[in-house]
Amino acid sequence: MALVVQKFGGTSVGSIDRMRNVARRAIAAQKKGDKIVVIVSAMSGETNRLLGLAHQMVAVPDAREMDVIAATGEQVAAALTAMAIQNEGGQARSLLGHQVKILTDGAFTKARIKTIEGSKIFSTLEQGQIAVVAGFQGVNEHGDITTLGRGGSDTSAVAIAAAIGADACEIYTDVDGVYTTDPNICPSARKIPRISYEEMLELASLGAKVLQIRSVEIAMKYGVPVHVRSSFSDVEGTWVTGEDKALEDVVVAGVAYDKNEARVHCVGLNDKPGVVAELFGAMADKNISVDMIIQNVSKESHDRADVTFTLAKTDLLRAKPFIEEVAKRLGSQEVRYDEDIVKVSIVGLGMRSHAGIAAKMFRIMAAEGINIQAISTSEIKVSCLIHAKYTELAVRALHDGFGLAKAVER
Repeated sequence: MALVVQKFGGTSVGSIDRMRNVARRAIAAQKKGDKIVVIVSAMSGETNRLLGLAHQMVAVPDAREMDVIAATGEQVAAALTAMAIQNEGGQARSLLGHQVKILTDGAFTKARIKTIEGSKIFSTLEQGQIAVVAGFQGVNEHGDITTLGRGGSDTSAVAIAAAIGADACEIYTDVDGVYTTDPNICPSARKIPRISYEEMLELASLGAKVLQIRSVEIAMKYGVPVHVRSSFSDVEGTWVTGEDKALEDVVVAGVAYDKNEARVHCVGLNDKPGVVAELFGAMADKNISVDMIIQNVSKESHDRADVTFTLAKTDLLRAKPFIEEVAKRLGSQEVRYDEDIVKVSIVGLGMRSHAGIAAKMFRIMAAEGINIQAISTSEIKVSCLIHAKYTELAVRALHDGFGLAKAVER
């Protein structure tokens, strides 16, 4: 008997018929002898609809109230899915974040999980029921509803799997696994049968939308085997697991891109110790993450520095006022913004032991006439910032240039 967590995304519960399909799949797994915990996202499009209502009310909604609104999507999906299981002859009970006691910090709209109390889940399973848990949500120490950020139901699922000691966490979605790149852009993209936590972590952070980055972090930390697979077939998907020699033999595992990037250019900051710390400390205080950072001597004066960095487009509107206020205080004459950019990246464990991978990436881009505006690297990835109009060209060129269309055993 295995303890299995099954997570179903928005498209998987996007209609009553699809919820019935989820119910049948969960019941079939239970009949095999497994104990099943189902985690559900809101129905597809529902979170956008709810947040759209908030933005109609006010341009920059209060983050606490945004979480109160957004969490209702998963609440509805959990109750309907439990009803679907009951209607199919099974037994189920829906549980919300505060009932499971998913305790988070107080960072509204992007909270992080601190602890999970699994007793409600265990008592539900002991009664022969399928536990249907609302994903994406938790509660802080003051009893306020919090949400975990876009894709947060993945994080809910993996964290619950870790907390209850599940044997596996199955992530059901509208694709049948993790691909070498986006099949919508590159038709030659192929499914990867196995990928390491570290590679998946990089791909998730670089724009691959199959798994939320924090779900992969938790899986890697607690050794939770994650199986990404389709809700609409029984085909084996992609297993996200620990490293082994076979995974390390592949130099580049995938190509990712992220259109949710905006560039900020602070011109003429005072060039002295503590200036950059103050600028990015202000960003951290507002729970805004930055990505690529470049600092160089200003063209206008040697005692001035230009600082360029990227952040998520979705954070730019609320970040602008305090970026400009801090930059002005630090001597900047001007702050410029560019949202017409994209980050393209290659990822692979094999980069650790193979020289020349970055140079090959740059040559491929140059051959296509694509100018690189910024570069960042880690042990297993290289990222380039380019103009958004070159996105598809760059992804296809890199995918073909590194031979990813050819099947490789992993």
